[in-house]
Amino acid sequence: GRVRARTSLPFIPGDERNLAVKAALCYLEAIGRQGQGAWIEIQKAVPVGAGMGGGSSDAAAVLRAMNALFDHALSTPELENLSCAVGSDVAFCVAGGTALATGRGEKLEALPPLPDCAFVVCKPEFSISTPELFRKLDQMPLRRHPDTAGLTAAIREGQLGQVCRRMYNVFEDVDDRRMRTVADIKSRLLDAGALGAVMTGTGSAVFGVFAPGQAVEAVCSSLRREYGFCESAVCVGRLEE
Repeated sequence: GRVRARTSLPFIPGDERNLAVKAALCYLEAIGRQGQGAWIEIQKAVPVGAGMGGGSSDAAAVLRAMNALFDHALSTPELENLSCAVGSDVAFCVAGGTALATGRGEKLEALPPLPDCAFVVCKPEFSISTPELFRKLDQMPLRRHPDTAGLTAAIREGQLGQVCRRMYNVFEDVDDRRMRTVADIKSRLLDAGALGAVMTGTGSAVFGVFAPGQAVEAVCSSLRREYGFCESAVCVGRLEE
């Protein structure tokens, strides 16, 4: 009758503080199965404290998996609506694909998939507290705002170069010494041929976007030696059920 999780990283809690457990509890309540137990095994691949939504994607995976186990008791819109009670980014991960997120992140407008490209993601050894960064951002005037309209238009037109030229993260403007490392990683990615590079969310990971077919293995190896975590990925569009 208990919902618990075990992860590959021992410092991650396995109780209600874990979004995956919270998601399971919310789902069981939504379908009238309160009191039923669940055991969740999580093999962490996305780095923790990187601003990459690892916890949110865990929660989304649990919601989708449990919905499959219970014969799709909830429709996709119902599942996305339920996910808002778990966390702001969870609906995005439940929906999958490319989307414009507004509100707290729960209002989604589907967009065409990005053109073919590759990503290099590098995370330095330190993490950055999300509440801390929001607090610092609230205390400073913003120099500029992201060109969201231009970015979404470029995605719709399939113009990868235009997308990359419009990538911008206001959190990089926060007066924090750790942003020097973020800037160094961005410079390394751009020098290696990235079409654009930006910090992920509140950091501390940084990603660079590379044209399809561009060799990125050497870039990853070089950054991994200096900063620890660095992996490559490719854009796959939307994964169907």
